Amino acid sequence: HTATHGAFGALAFGIGTSEVEHVLATQCLLQRKPKTYEVRVDGTLPPGVTAKDIILALIAKIGVGGGTGHVFEYTGSAIRSLTMEERMTICNMSIEGGARAGMVAPDDTTFDYLYGREFAPKGEAWERAVARWRQLPTDEGAAYDKSVTLDASALEPMITYGTNPGMGMKITDRVPDPARLGDPSQKLALEKALTYMGLQPGQSLLGHKVDVVFIGSCTNSRISDLRLAASLLKGRKVAPHTRVLVVPGSQDVKRQAEAEGLDRIFKEAGAEWRESGCSMCIAMNGDQLQPGQYAVSTSNRNFEGRQGKGGRTFLASPLTAAASAITGKVTDVRTIL
Repeated sequence: HTATHGAFGALAFGIGTSEVEHVLATQCLLQRKPKTYEVRVDGTLPPGVTAKDIILALIAKIGVGGGTGHVFEYTGSAIRSLTMEERMTICNMSIEGGARAGMVAPDDTTFDYLYGREFAPKGEAWERAVARWRQLPTDEGAAYDKSVTLDASALEPMITYGTNPGMGMKITDRVPDPARLGDPSQKLALEKALTYMGLQPGQSLLGHKVDVVFIGSCTNSRISDLRLAASLLKGRKVAPHTRVLVVPGSQDVKRQAEAEGLDRIFKEAGAEWRESGCSMCIAMNGDQLQPGQYAVSTSNRNFEGRQGKGGRTFLASPLTAAASAITGKVTDVRTIL
């Protein structure tokens, strides 16, 4: 989850245990300078489409290796209009697109979010910090090593159908046919993924039975995510055959959600309100799928066995997850908004 900090304009990337040992021994970390990759998203998001759909659409477009050796910088009017928590969702999944990290240049949205927080600078120190931070954004017209553009107004709710985050599509699309792929390795990978997922080429996921809905993880467990899900579940009930787990991302988020009464909305709808943590994202503490079960999950990874041995994961936004919880099947949230 380290890359989440890129939402604040930070260069944030995870390191492995062997690298931690090296840091402790030498206070140094050997890194190769990454290349730059502009991800420009312009336009206005339609109703029912969220930051999670932006990042899933990007990864579906460039693949899980598309950003290898690069750091993403997210630019454009659609990114600027996002809240800090929405930017965190996007930066969090930069790694799933192959990038070393992902970031959004700091702006007034960033400063407003940080102002007055416990560890933020105070008084004159704050003014000096903001003056310095305003110098960080990339110059207009600067060259990037690679770039890609998304039209926010053309995006739809996204969902994955395979066993990596790059195997994603618009929720209204149909599962692709491996026979149409020219690359033999890609064809084999898709065939294997569809076999694991129990899906057929050309199949629509809309209406597919959902056994479990997981709303949580470091990707989508902030207070704004819980508010979105609660806004759909309020006054409704989850489907009788569907188990719904709602897991706040931290104790602070849990306390805030309970102060706003979100926990009562979830529980009255028939969902489980859990303690904060990783939970079903990595099948922790017994929160896992049984073999063959299907989950709509707001987490960031859908690998084989990630949420339980033999479990099958559809990655989606909190809105899509909540809509699917209500119907007990994969649902386009726009049909119930």
